[in-house]
Amino acid sequence: MRYMQRIGSLLRFGKAGERRTTARQEVARGLRVLVVDDSRTVVALLSSMLKQNELEPIGVGDAEEALALARENPPDLIFLDILLPGMTGFAMLRQLRRDPATAKVPVIMISGNEDAVEQFFLDRIGSDDFMKKPFGRGEVFTRIERLVAKGRLPARPTRFSG
Repeated sequence: MRYMQRIGSLLRFGKAGERRTTARQEVARGLRVLVVDDSRTVVALLSSMLKQNELEPIGVGDAEEALALARENPPDLIFLDILLPGMTGFAMLRQLRRDPATAKVPVIMISGNEDAVEQFFLDRIGSDDFMKKPFGRGEVFTRIERLVAKGRLPARPTRFSG
């Protein structure tokens, strides 16, 4: 067995170097994404990733301001930290789900807390997904792709090559 094939099989890739078994479902360009985190670093990092994929991030450091922005002009997606100054991410999520203007907006909760208990509460409150910090680009876009696959976000049109 060749070296790369062996490495691929050890890493459980179908073929050496192959990572994906299905076609990528990219999210439509230009969607507005609200990023809510009290860490400027997280907001900047996530915003940069989203911009590189032709999305329009809006960064906010607290839940009160984010809630006002979301109600005024609902975004297409929200990344929401759980631990925020003032109102928590849990409280904001509850308010988003109760408001008809924001009830259907997909929300991906993020947290650096090691406790998995949070996922239980998030499922009950109605978040669409959960992501632990630190996270990488691959994880961010895997979460977004799941929402596209579920029909919660519009897909980027595929190019015709004929």
